[in-house]
Amino acid sequence: MNSIRLSLWRRIVVLAGVVVVVTGVSLLGYRYYTRPVTLTVAVGSIDGEAAKAMSAIAGRLASTKAPVRLSVTDTGTAFEAAQTFAAGTVDLAVVRADVGDLSQAQAVLVVAHMTALIIAPPGSSITSISALKGRTVGVLGGEANARIVEVLTNTYDLARAKVVFKNLALTEARQALQSKEVSALLVVIPLSAKYLSLVRGFFQQGQKALPVLIAIDSAGAIAEAERAYESFDVPKGTLRGSPPVPDDDLTTLRTSLYLVANKKLDSDVIATLTQTIMSARRDLMGEQPLLAQITNASVDPDAYLAVHPGAAAYYNGTQQTFMDKYGNEIYLAPMILGGVASVLAAAWKFLGIGNPTAPEGPLDSLYALTRRIRKAESEAELADIEDEIDNILKGQRARAASGDETAVDTTTLNIAAHRLEGSIHDRRRLLKERPTVNPA
Repeated sequence: MNSIRLSLWRRIVVLAGVVVVVTGVSLLGYRYYTRPVTLTVAVGSIDGEAAKAMSAIAGRLASTKAPVRLSVTDTGTAFEAAQTFAAGTVDLAVVRADVGDLSQAQAVLVVAHMTALIIAPPGSSITSISALKGRTVGVLGGEANARIVEVLTNTYDLARAKVVFKNLALTEARQALQSKEVSALLVVIPLSAKYLSLVRGFFQQGQKALPVLIAIDSAGAIAEAERAYESFDVPKGTLRGSPPVPDDDLTTLRTSLYLVANKKLDSDVIATLTQTIMSARRDLMGEQPLLAQITNASVDPDAYLAVHPGAAAYYNGTQQTFMDKYGNEIYLAPMILGGVASVLAAAWKFLGIGNPTAPEGPLDSLYALTRRIRKAESEAELADIEDEIDNILKGQRARAASGDETAVDTTTLNIAAHRLEGSIHDRRRLLKERPTVNPA
């Protein structure tokens, strides 16, 4: 009785151990699958607002335990952000379409549209780009605006007109205008209240102090040649409402500020990132007005910057769930593996490779004695066989008494022994009935 209880207890322990191991492996697998993915993003702007906005998004994703998180690297300028991304040291970057090497970039979303404004101070006689001849134009943003300066120079032949472009920091712009160190400013900004207010602060304030916005009349031709730009009409009264500045819609250039991802990033990760950012944007627009301008990236195949497949899946509503992606494999894998295992097992059995010889049990030993009994030719052989039967029975009874579960039960042994005893009896009778043969 104690041996049976001990055996049952061992079974319970083994079963509990298996359950613990399977549960642990399942939990580890679940945690691995649901672990958050952290992507690095480079961002920079002359006023630091882009980095603040992206940090707000990163904080929101962390607080909501989003499956994709962001680690923000403030590079100081948009140009440095583009350089960092091109070097491959970050996964994402906030970059302008006209800045840096974007050969490995695909668009995730449009952060903002950046409009080029050429502005002369109140009372200036400069009303067109041709009137800039021999003047100096201050450029806010430095290297980030190098390409647009090059485009304007080539389009209007400003080098021959001896127009000089000088990079200025934000803190230098107002003083440079007041000292007439520069005759106009070139800025590329989102047309939001914050940035328009910043630009107005560079110039003299007053009812009659009206800055002069200079049109880029060749914007359409530039956009056809340089796909990073598009022609855009600045609405009347954008810079100032009353009296309006400009006094009518004004043609200029516009480019886009993108959140881009490396082409090699997993589509599911980018789809989830796009979804979480678009959700976080709604909650953060009050704190970060720049986020109000976030829009979908173009899914047009002819777009200047191709959209990342993951972002496109989100915009098109074609995101795949885990079962959508792996359902067929999950369904077919057991069937295929089972079929392969059956074929291999059949081949293994057919070839007879590695088939272990099963140990001979007590019943096998008893049944093997039947042939010896039939061939026995003397009483001595039959007596030896009876001794072997007794030894087998004695050994099995001893194993059963010690609690060995592999021991054959007594009833089965007695039936087999009874059959053998009958065979021995018949063989003895047959031997006695044989005629005695006298030697010649």
